[in-house]
Amino acid sequence: MVIDDIRPLSPAAAPCKICGGQAPLYGVVDFHKSCEEARGVRLLLSGVPIYYRRCVDCKFLFTDAFDEWTTEHFKTHIYNDEYGRVDPDYQSETRSRTNGDVVAGLWGPYKTKTRVLDYGGGNDALCTALRAHGFPAAVSYDPMVPEFARRPDGKFDLVMCVETLEHMPDPASGIAAMIECAADPGLILFTTSVQPEDFDRLGLNWWYVAPRNGHISIFSREALKSAWNRHGYKVLSLNDNVHLAFRTLPHFLAYLDTSVLDQPKS
Repeated sequence: MVIDDIRPLSPAAAPCKICGGQAPLYGVVDFHKSCEEARGVRLLLSGVPIYYRRCVDCKFLFTDAFDEWTTEHFKTHIYNDEYGRVDPDYQSETRSRTNGDVVAGLWGPYKTKTRVLDYGGGNDALCTALRAHGFPAAVSYDPMVPEFARRPDGKFDLVMCVETLEHMPDPASGIAAMIECAADPGLILFTTSVQPEDFDRLGLNWWYVAPRNGHISIFSREALKSAWNRHGYKVLSLNDNVHLAFRTLPHFLAYLDTSVLDQPKS
């Protein structure tokens, strides 16, 4: 297998994409490593090695192999017709309906005054579910999908980012772009799986490290805190996958346990 324009490997440590610390080489996997291996599905080896780095300070894990890629490169080699084999839930209306139900339940009567942007929204299924729940505006943005590739104008009370941060070769810029879209006060609800407590034992065998899925930016809790705190945002993790980022928590969500909030750095 030949993949164009993979960045030449440098054995020297590189700057961390989140905190700027030293990120030496951590390990290597085959390009075809996917999340479906957790379900027992293994693709044939591609023969293309993908090296990951890990920051010694914030523990952010990333590969810079695709840093020179354009949108077309990603569409050709990752988000192509075979993508459904490694992420069968991507087009799932069931997942979108479930997520829509959860958000509608959290927002309750306030949903009728809430404008929503789904950042990285794929096929618009989540926004369709939110509009059906009574959100007056729910708009998708996804540069990989032609009909939603233009970022909408205006500010949004709620910015959602479902399983997207881990796909970004420059997540710091992605976070900054989401914040630009958020009203003030506003809330960003995002999902991405953070490294588990036993990551040092699992290493790159952890199922979420999956270049074939486009999982190229893998956050630790420390890295999440660093990435959002630089913008004055706090982070509340509801679990290892679901997180809220905000400057001020909306009053109708005040029942959430604010004792675990990450405070921004002074």
